[in-house]
Amino acid sequence: MRRRFLLRTAALDFAALVVGCLVASLLVFDRLLPWQARPGIWPLLGFLTIGLIVGSYLSARTWGAAVPRPSYGRALTIVGTSVALTAFLLVLTRAYFSRAFITTAAVSWLVLALAHRAVSRSRPWTESIVLVTEEKQFIDHMQLAPHAEVREVLDPGAEDRNERPPAGATVAVDLRAILSEQMAQFVASSNLAGYPVRSLANVYEEHTGRLPIVHLAEGWELQTPVQRAAVYAPVKRTLDILLVVLTAPLALVLSGLIWTAVRLDSPGPAVFKQQRVGRDGELFTLYKFRTMVDGADRDGARFAVTDDDRLTSVGRWLRRFRADELPQLWNVLHGDLSLVGPRPEQPEFVGAFNESIPFYAYRHLIRPGVTGWAQVNYGYADDEADTIEKLTYDLYYVKHMSLWLDLQVFGRSIWTVLSGFGAQ
Repeated sequence: MRRRFLLRTAALDFAALVVGCLVASLLVFDRLLPWQARPGIWPLLGFLTIGLIVGSYLSARTWGAAVPRPSYGRALTIVGTSVALTAFLLVLTRAYFSRAFITTAAVSWLVLALAHRAVSRSRPWTESIVLVTEEKQFIDHMQLAPHAEVREVLDPGAEDRNERPPAGATVAVDLRAILSEQMAQFVASSNLAGYPVRSLANVYEEHTGRLPIVHLAEGWELQTPVQRAAVYAPVKRTLDILLVVLTAPLALVLSGLIWTAVRLDSPGPAVFKQQRVGRDGELFTLYKFRTMVDGADRDGARFAVTDDDRLTSVGRWLRRFRADELPQLWNVLHGDLSLVGPRPEQPEFVGAFNESIPFYAYRHLIRPGVTGWAQVNYGYADDEADTIEKLTYDLYYVKHMSLWLDLQVFGRSIWTVLSGFGAQ
């Protein structure tokens, strides 16, 4: 299903590019076929196609292990990547180009790309799944997943299964469960009959973006992917520094405005300092713009909630757009934080969670982040139950950390900052 979706989307995008070029030729050159009006336009058309291939490849890679979905933002990214790459290649080769043609083709292409995604979103595809498990949490999360259609839930210990799975269904088996002889025969028969038979843990990760904590045994399952990602770590650090340096002028201007607003809104320092737990459990000082009344933490650490009565007027707006986290760019330069990673927590909470939540310490295998996979999927946690939910996302990121997943988190974080939608 995943491969079919990606290939179909790429094919429709290519068709949209072709139609966009024909429309541009008709409007700009008064000819339907651009090469009839401008024989030297072939390199330009080739560059646009190469840009489409590169943009589609990058878009597909950023999905990582997750299930891909029709995304308007990705359509804009693919078209933008193609136009930018085309401009670079045109300068490099000095081939013929027409600004009017490129602009008209890009706009037409984007409109058509958004249109076919709108149709896909109105009739979203789903994967038909038969679950073989007793874990209620798995069942509930899979039933809520937008692209999973749970056709049946089978008891691993059942002795009376004789029917075949629904046509086209994937059989997802909980490998922690003890299968009865009848159920083991059902799974084996399904595999022999050509039905996809997969680990429920893998299917769960793809459809929910979470890591099934109950499937962890000793924690080495997370240490091994982190070791494999060691090659990416220095690249990630370099990108962190470059992005902070490039955005520094804008960040400094915004920080000056926010500093003034915080000081005028309520008494106390504009910048709030607090000890947090970083990679390998090391403590560091986190910097944020103050969003609460001065001295809000004098009674000890406590969770911040959505309508916290300690928030100031300016602080509510800063939290909505996550602008209070701008000073953390200094933490990124200093090496305490990465731009993307699990959010760092207060030492008091970490000590308690290490005792009460299995595998909580494994979120500290990597450098924490200004934003993260859990942050864009779940938001803030205000109790232990929410912390466990967020941990499933944090550990998913620890396992699948990559440039492609970071780009996906960046895209969703930027949308939250610009719109305020999804912030908690």
